[in-house]
Amino acid sequence: MSALQPVEEAQTRLLALAAPLANETLPLTAALGRYLAAPLIAQRTQPAAALSAMDGYAIRFADLPGPWQQVGSIAAGSWPDSGIAPGETMRIFTGAPLPDGADTVLIQEDVSVLADIITLTGSGPTAQGQHVRSAGSDFVQGADLAGAGARVTPGMIALAAMAGHASLAVGCAPRVALISTGDELVDPGAPLAPGQIPDSNAPMLTALLAAVPAKVVTTVRIGDDRAATIAAIRDAAATHDVLVTLGGASVGDHDHVHAAMTSLGAPPAFWKIAMRPGKPLLAGRVGDAVLLGLPGNPASAFVTAHLFLLPLLRRLAGAAAPLPDVAQAALATDLPGGGPRRDYLRAVVANGRITPLTAQDSGLTSVLASANALLIREIGAPLQPAGTMAPYIAL
Repeated sequence: MSALQPVEEAQTRLLALAAPLANETLPLTAALGRYLAAPLIAQRTQPAAALSAMDGYAIRFADLPGPWQQVGSIAAGSWPDSGIAPGETMRIFTGAPLPDGADTVLIQEDVSVLADIITLTGSGPTAQGQHVRSAGSDFVQGADLAGAGARVTPGMIALAAMAGHASLAVGCAPRVALISTGDELVDPGAPLAPGQIPDSNAPMLTALLAAVPAKVVTTVRIGDDRAATIAAIRDAAATHDVLVTLGGASVGDHDHVHAAMTSLGAPPAFWKIAMRPGKPLLAGRVGDAVLLGLPGNPASAFVTAHLFLLPLLRRLAGAAAPLPDVAQAALATDLPGGGPRRDYLRAVVANGRITPLTAQDSGLTSVLASANALLIREIGAPLQPAGTMAPYIAL
């Protein structure tokens, strides 16, 4: 495993380590952000009958230009007890079902009313069916509304409710353990001794995981110690679906994650990626859990989390398309040529143009706070002038 792994190959190998977890059935509001475990099938037709889309008068289009005799009134939630004959109309309100015989709605702004006689004063409808929501125009009973693996959004919750569902079968949320490594790390806000720094990666990852189905069950911090690393990984593997180590994945004297996995009989499935930042990334299985070893520098942990950790969690949660979407934007400035690893440059997208931030050091958290995109520069890419369309991943 000495050769650097291409990003796509590493992503494929990582996702192959994980099968979707079991399903659970949740009330609609609790299913937000999960992934459907089965297709969403309509249990009813919507609208169940033709409905008025406006306040006005239900008419036969053939009766234009009128006048009409008003013979009744229909509100939303009621049902007409009779139909209309030629030359007749019923007052109708938005969402109310059309009476038999009616096929068009004449909006109230286009008429005058004298006693029960309705007279056209405006331009009136120009086509049969105008201002009418036809039966089944949203969906029909038995329709496949969304496929298995689709993400449950607020809009899908509305759709599921209208389709007759009170709950949804969704993939379970993976249980995650975050293991920060490093003698230099202390809690954010704690006093710092010489050589110490606040642990920014654990709270950053906890916040990032709030956007995907995941339960951060355990957050621990250990020093640069081989035995402590082995114990932390072994203990977490027994009760979690995913172990995320932060730091300790490289080849220094104080990096113990690789050796700890080997000691546990779980050597990495891959190690070291042809990307920048984030080269010293590793992954493998420890018992029934997947271990993903992220680099310790904040930008490296941030970028690799977007490219590897979030897809892994989506995969476990049942997502049909777990990898991040790649969009395109025009370069706002010239982009120098690429090197021997693919670059994921912290950048800002605004008004259809993308600007890489000036500082790209993997230890800079100020850059992470400013970026809303990762600009992708391929291995050995030539200089790209401003205006060239370039790929990026939205953050």
